[in-house]
Amino acid sequence: MTEQMDMDIAKRNPIAALMAGLRLPLIGAPMFLASGVDLVVAQCCAGVIGTFPALNARPAAQLEDWLAEIETRLEAFRHAGGTPAPYGVNLIVNDYNVRLDEDLATLVRHRVPLVITSLSAPDKVVEAVHGYGGVVLHDVVKARHARRALAAGVDGLILVCAGAGGHAGTLSPFALIEEVRAFYDGPLALSGAIANGRAVLAAQVLDCDFAYAGTVFIATEEAIAPQAHKEMIVAATSEQILYTPLFSGTHANYLLPSIEAAGVEVEEARQAQPRRMGQRTDPDKPKAWSQVWSAGHAVDQSHAVEPTAAVVARLEREYRAARAALCG
Repeated sequence: MTEQMDMDIAKRNPIAALMAGLRLPLIGAPMFLASGVDLVVAQCCAGVIGTFPALNARPAAQLEDWLAEIETRLEAFRHAGGTPAPYGVNLIVNDYNVRLDEDLATLVRHRVPLVITSLSAPDKVVEAVHGYGGVVLHDVVKARHARRALAAGVDGLILVCAGAGGHAGTLSPFALIEEVRAFYDGPLALSGAIANGRAVLAAQVLDCDFAYAGTVFIATEEAIAPQAHKEMIVAATSEQILYTPLFSGTHANYLLPSIEAAGVEVEEARQAQPRRMGQRTDPDKPKAWSQVWSAGHAVDQSHAVEPTAAVVARLEREYRAARAALCG
């Protein structure tokens, strides 16, 4: 397929362009300090959309290098006869991200196919990405956030429901999907404890276009997360996930063993209150993500540190089996 044909498809139906080459309707979530070049390339070559947070590339100048390497390796895969899935980059859209303008300019130069925005209304990101035919999906945990993002012109929404790793919402997908579908009939991705092929199919049954999975890809050989984080995920169960605002100021799901290893009393974490606007994080507290590690409710479904390709192959087998059983 020529570049011009790709552009024409993107202009007519940007989500259809994203789905080209997919083995599963699945987006690998961008995970802070876990998603990097190797994981993204492995996900895309395995047939699912691979993404990473722009802030994982440090300093900012390294983002250019990461994008160039991803594009070179995916092109080599394509030249060898493969059909890689598209890739994407996550941008934190708020006043605290001093890199936003610089990172956005880098993404525009590289015409990144998918940009995932988080935390605030992505108006200027939408304008810039649509300028070259890219797609913007926005993270939301509530219907009012969805309405604001849609007003900014995003191409679709990622519904971050209860059970997701990191900054998760608290709503059941059965509630949030229906609430959003009452006013929006466009593309949706579903996040929250997606770790097997049955869950991917369930997202579609619930009227979502994509499933969105993170935790299941932390315990992979290609993830840049520390080996101890990967092993903790393999050993953990859902009972060892704690939802607390103690470390970042906003509620997120963390692994209890990492909280305890950081010297924090579990009860202190349980009783912590969200940080007020403008209130600084306690500098004496362990740092979220780097010292206290995240995972979602589906953590128990990772049984070994293995290649990304093996994870995707398992998800596909489970997806196809569930679909066949459902169709009788």
